[in-house]
Amino acid sequence: MSDEERQMTDPNIPPPEHIVHQTTINTTSPGRKSGGGILAFVVGGLILAAVIGWFLYSGGRPAVPEAPEVNLDINIPAPKLPEAPRLPDRPVLPDVPSPAEPPTVTAPTAEPRA
Repeated sequence: MSDEERQMTDPNIPPPEHIVHQTTINTTSPGRKSGGGILAFVVGGLILAAVIGWFLYSGGRPAVPEAPEVNLDINIPAPKLPEAPRLPDRPVLPDVPSPAEPPTVTAPTAEPRA
């Protein structure tokens, strides 16, 4: 076994140190001009103001022509219905005796024991 293999497999020997060179470059982004957002906001506001102004000064709704005057007089005779058939007289109910009185139960009394 070579020295290198022994170092890799022997748990008592720490692994060899590897030196890594790293370079970090920090840059700042160039400043952005914010004029485009403000310009879009102003143009949108002007368009909105124009639409609202047109709506208010044009009456708010399209013109509707006036409806012509319609005055009709229609006289139609009401139809005559035939006489309804006569209902039979109400039957007379038979005389029924009044209901019986409900049964009564006397309360139990205590009797002396002999």
